[in-house]
Amino acid sequence: MKDLFGKALYNYFTKLSKEDLLTETSISEQDILPMSYLFRTYDQMPPIEQKALELSKGSVLDIGAGSGSHSLYLQEVRGMDVTALDSSKGSIETCRLRGIKKVINNDVFTLQQGAFDTLLMLMNGSGIFQKHQQVTGKLNKLKSLLNPSGQILIDSSDIIYMFDQDEDGGHWVNTPYDYYGELDYTLKYQGESQSTTWLYLDFNSLCTLSEAAGFKCELILEGDHYDYLARLTLESV
Repeated sequence: MKDLFGKALYNYFTKLSKEDLLTETSISEQDILPMSYLFRTYDQMPPIEQKALELSKGSVLDIGAGSGSHSLYLQEVRGMDVTALDSSKGSIETCRLRGIKKVINNDVFTLQQGAFDTLLMLMNGSGIFQKHQQVTGKLNKLKSLLNPSGQILIDSSDIIYMFDQDEDGGHWVNTPYDYYGELDYTLKYQGESQSTTWLYLDFNSLCTLSEAAGFKCELILEGDHYDYLARLTLESV
């Protein structure tokens, strides 16, 4: 399986190539994803990410760690016990090179068990669920990685604004999928392309689906462009 994202991160950090990634979805045109943005410092992060890092507690699993910017901040600035996890081999090698002490190269949904106080899912963390109908089942899996008093900090966006609106305020949604936030997401790098299904989840849907998995859903912060940060905690606590 191609690892274009990890390859781009590794090449950029090791100065093999400064070429940026190109992204495209089934409802948007091709755009540039600057590699420098993926290596941003805390001061360069949007308020939603800063708030999530501020709320992180105890042992942290940074899911979809990418270049490791969030993990590195928690480890070096806050002195926390953090593990960077990513299914991308290139991403995890980049995290190692940047000095992150604990790393896992794996799909989070294949981990057997854990004992984490915070699961961190940033940069549209709902994307890894891929499909609306899979969210509750995958959240049930994430439960096995949490301590009883643990939390999931997750961000996403409500992309309904990207669809045409009629005079009555309704939206014309033309998609082959069951939910308007399910998209075909394509990365392009050095002449190659790689596609997957990605999920943008509105807050009300996240609450409904997470409550079905036994979580309490709390809105922490709203961003400037239909994005938000939510905290999920176990109802039994």
